[in-house]
Amino acid sequence: MNINPDELIIYQLGWFQINATILVTWIIMAFLVIGSWLVTRRLTSEGPLTRGQNLLEVLVTMITEQIEEVSRQTPGPYLPFIGTLFIFIAVANLLSVVPGYIPPTSSLSTTTALAISVFIAVPVFGITRHSLKHYAKQYLQPTFFMLPFNIIGEISRTLALAVRLYGNIMSGTIIVAILLTITPLFFPVIMQVLGLLTGLIQAYIFAILAMVYIASASKAHQKIEDKGE
Repeated sequence: MNINPDELIIYQLGWFQINATILVTWIIMAFLVIGSWLVTRRLTSEGPLTRGQNLLEVLVTMITEQIEEVSRQTPGPYLPFIGTLFIFIAVANLLSVVPGYIPPTSSLSTTTALAISVFIAVPVFGITRHSLKHYAKQYLQPTFFMLPFNIIGEISRTLALAVRLYGNIMSGTIIVAILLTITPLFFPVIMQVLGLLTGLIQAYIFAILAMVYIASASKAHQKIEDKGE
């Protein structure tokens, strides 16, 4: 039987309560913060590098190259946001190997929160790169009558991000649970490996789509500026 992490209350005091999704999310955040501090506290450019620094440099380089390839822009401004999205989702999914662990990305509330972060980031990066005036002009292209359709497009895109990640992670959890009941020895191991691979792929897809939306908005603003000139 599948357990909805949003319905599993871990702690409750009056009106204040913490469910499994929130608790696990906080634990992952603390793990990432402490892990980042431990890896970065002794960074060096000389001599032998630690395993942590080697892993960090490979990860940052990979994310930087992907951002540059997708956006065709300087990756610096986007690296903290896109990198955080990828690492959080990847770690949340990879921890599914822990017995009894329910990934927060299998909760629609978590995936919706991540999608809303992207929804907010798109105009923030667009306005920062250009201006509020040029950002607003995007919604009036090609004519003023397209304004409601462009707004609906932004909202539907956000919903698609949330549902896509939620659906893929939740379906994988359900399939593994079913196979554990039917064939508790062999197939669950294979599905667990495939689940880890799917988790990494979903983290990559989510981060890439977020960068595509941000880059698309920035390029649209740039085109508007060029036409104005």
